[in-house]
Amino acid sequence: MTTDTTVVGPTGRPSSSTILTAVNGFFDARLAGATPQELSERFHEDVDWFIQGDTGTVPWIGRKAGRAGVAEHFAQLAESIQPEGFAVDVTMADGNRALVVGTFSSRVVATGRLIDSEYVFDISVDDTGLITRYHMLEDSWAVSQAARP
Repeated sequence: MTTDTTVVGPTGRPSSSTILTAVNGFFDARLAGATPQELSERFHEDVDWFIQGDTGTVPWIGRKAGRAGVAEHFAQLAESIQPEGFAVDVTMADGNRALVVGTFSSRVVATGRLIDSEYVFDISVDDTGLITRYHMLEDSWAVSQAARP
C-alpha cells in the first residue's frame, strides 16, 4: 500500500506505532486478497462496526456484530462488488485512533453499475493490535443508487 502517513497527531505528540501497524496491515491484507475469516481475525470480538447507508438495498453495510459480522461483511462484499480501484491518499494517526482517506471504484455485480467514491475510515485499535472501531464514511447515495435494481 502506498500512502503518505502522518505519525504526529493534532496534539503534537507521537502516535502509537501499534495503530499504524494494525491499520496498514489490515489494508495490505485486504488488498492482497485475504479471506473474510482472515480479515475478521484482525478485529476485536466487540468491534464497533458501522458503515452508513441504505441497508435495505445494500446488504454489506450497516452495523455488524463481532468477528462473525466482520466476516459476513467481507463475504457479502466479495459476492456483490467487483473492485476496480482503491487508493489510500493519507493515513493520520494519534494515540489509538487513525483516519484513512482515499478513493475507490467498484462495480456492483447485480446491476453492472460503477460506484466512484471518496472515503474516510475511522479506525481505533487496542493495545494488542486488534481493531476495536471501524466506521466508514462514503458516498452512500452513490452506493445505494448503483445497487438499486
